[in-house]
Amino acid sequence: MSSPRKSSQSMKPATAAKKLGVYLQATPDEFQQGVVSREELNALQADPPDWLRDLRRNGPHPRPVVAAKLRISIGGLTRAGLTEPLTTEQIEALKSENPDWLQRERATQVEVRKEAERFKVEKPNPRS
Repeated sequence: MSSPRKSSQSMKPATAAKKLGVYLQATPDEFQQGVVSREELNALQADPPDWLRDLRRNGPHPRPVVAAKLRISIGGLTRAGLTEPLTTEQIEALKSENPDWLQRERATQVEVRKEAERFKVEKPNPRS
């Protein structure tokens, strides 16, 4: 027997956390246990409660956010052995220390962006 279809207007907490840019395990239990409607997500984005503002400001942050704050790729985090979420304080400490691996990953990321831009220029969008 198939499970009942969920409304297309609701999402799992993991999806909502991803859209909000926060680490699911750091959210309140009621957020983790429920289903989030599109309206609730929009309300959280428009007027974030204290817990959401605090998570966005201090973390722990999910890997995509950590990578973005360090200006490297998620793969770069993996190569560096950083598999756990980091707090803003930990991210700032890494930036201050500026270890060799972070310098290399940032340089790699700059090259990747340059190459992507070059490719975009060389291959115009056929819909233009």
